[in-house]
Amino acid sequence: MQKDENPQVPFDLSHIIKKDTLVALTGYNAYSYFVYQGKPMGYEYELLKRFAKKLDVELQIIVLKDINQMFEYLNKGKGDVIAFNLTVDKERAGKYYFTETLNYAKQVLIQRKPKNWQNLTKKEIEKQLIVNIEQLKGKTVVVTRGSVYSQTLKKISSEIKSKINIKLAKNTETTEDLIKQVSEGKIDFTIADENIANLLQAYYSDIDISLELTIPQRIAWAVRQTSDTLLTTLNNWLENEKNYTTFYAIYDKYYKNRNAFRRRFQSEYFSKNRRKISIFDNLIKKYAKLIDWDWKMIAALIYEESQFDPSAKSWVGAVGLMQLMPFVAEEYGVTDLEDPNQNIKAGVSYLKLLNEFWSRRIKDDEQRMKFVLASYNIGYGHILDARNLANKYGADPNVWDNSVEVFLLKKSNPEFYNDEVVKNGFALGKETVKFVREVLQRFNHYKNHFG
Repeated sequence: MQKDENPQVPFDLSHIIKKDTLVALTGYNAYSYFVYQGKPMGYEYELLKRFAKKLDVELQIIVLKDINQMFEYLNKGKGDVIAFNLTVDKERAGKYYFTETLNYAKQVLIQRKPKNWQNLTKKEIEKQLIVNIEQLKGKTVVVTRGSVYSQTLKKISSEIKSKINIKLAKNTETTEDLIKQVSEGKIDFTIADENIANLLQAYYSDIDISLELTIPQRIAWAVRQTSDTLLTTLNNWLENEKNYTTFYAIYDKYYKNRNAFRRRFQSEYFSKNRRKISIFDNLIKKYAKLIDWDWKMIAALIYEESQFDPSAKSWVGAVGLMQLMPFVAEEYGVTDLEDPNQNIKAGVSYLKLLNEFWSRRIKDDEQRMKFVLASYNIGYGHILDARNLANKYGADPNVWDNSVEVFLLKKSNPEFYNDEVVKNGFALGKETVKFVREVLQRFNHYKNHFG
């Protein structure tokens, strides 16, 4: 077995189960993983969610633009799997394990059509395009770093016995960035997998992707060669997934629905454009200063509460973006619960009150935020009860994870809600534990894409 020059940590599936988190490394693009209208989406993201659910662990995603860096992170144990549109090449196949094939894709040349291409015949357009590999002689082709595209060009250069100038893009430049540069006339040529090229052509209609450079090649994910059990588990899961139409529907959703892609790609609520999470961003940023929290945390909470619908109403009577109960709204002088300005101001003010309450008890900022979120969802009385139970049974009352959250869950059991240290009785803590977890996960998605 060929050894990698960078040693790989001996972490396997047991390490993932122990830390209760699958850490996936993926790219920054419009198909693998992105945020659109406040919602995390993407081909790799949806599959990863399903696999993490199968393992019964949390999912953490780390976004990297540089493919080489993805493999460095994998070696060091900073990630467990590279879930990206990776072509299986001989060099890396000797250093890493690749999963079962997710799909196949040819590599194609991306070039710009003539300026007046709409008014030309097909033959007239082809006269001004490269239509065979021999015409690449002496041309400069810019390709992404860490991709297999430079190897493809070297092979073509050898076949045609002529030099092709291969230029590597900046570390931060993605395939999408290079295709955009071709469209804008900043570079003449690049290479992309056909499935990606088809998508981008829906937006950049002036690019030509007709020249195929390779036969269909395997696309897969990668894990360390120290992760035998993870590889086997992942492959078994993939084989099972392929028995169901959902697997193929997810692929079609992100790689074949060009109209949906075009709408997302030009939207100001698409994270690749790094513009907005919602139409309420400015209000959220304004009032986040009241509590000195990252505004994206408030946005994550609002999405979880109302999906940014100012007229949302819950079955218990909560209303608006931050799902305020009428008695809370009255406390902060709200006259119209569906008014975004009043609702967000009152909601953040209430968060501030809860934060001040817990700051006298929980000194760790990260843990305190979880207590605040839980209290926002179910009321601080039930969280105090859970702390009392944790203290009574020898757990840490100042730690949420695997401590206070566990005893909040137990408050639906008579043995615990009738305990003498419990002052607020029965509580269905399952929804609150889920609420805290999902707000924090969404916050991490927003941090990945919005800085």
